[in-house]
Amino acid sequence: MAVMDRLVTSQIVAQHIESVMHHSVSARTIRHRLQQSGQYARHPLLGLPLMQNHRRVRRQWCDERRMWVVEWNEVVFTEESRICLQHHDGQIRVRRHSGERMLNSSVMCRHTGPAPGIMVWGGIGYHSRTPLVCIAGTLNSQRYISEVLESVVLPYLQGLTTAIFQLDNA
Repeated sequence: MAVMDRLVTSQIVAQHIESVMHHSVSARTIRHRLQQSGQYARHPLLGLPLMQNHRRVRRQWCDERRMWVVEWNEVVFTEESRICLQHHDGQIRVRRHSGERMLNSSVMCRHTGPAPGIMVWGGIGYHSRTPLVCIAGTLNSQRYISEVLESVVLPYLQGLTTAIFQLDNA
């Protein structure tokens, strides 16, 4: 059961065994047997499904910068992250063998629908970082320009002698 369904918990397996075989087995025993076979409960890798075009563009970007050494000191990376205030999936585990982290069966897609939360934005460079910007509500292009680009990014970049501003595909 745990081999076929990587998200099944040891408690559910124990309940299933008891209902089918009318024999009690503890969840701890189930966990130990699974660990002996090399399956450990791990947090799943969370990620958004990438389309073929996204993969191609990312690969092309990396290939063009493959020989960079000193140039990376001038790059400023930025990222925004949404913190969901309603759902928390931190307790979900997936059973997998060592080296199976990137298998489709070990990856869970993140929730991307509307839910109450807060957006945070920040940027880092080799020798510095931007202030962290908290953005409540929906972030649209006008708010992004006024609250992030004009008020944080431009002053930050003006303080650097040289910089390459790396923005994701947002």
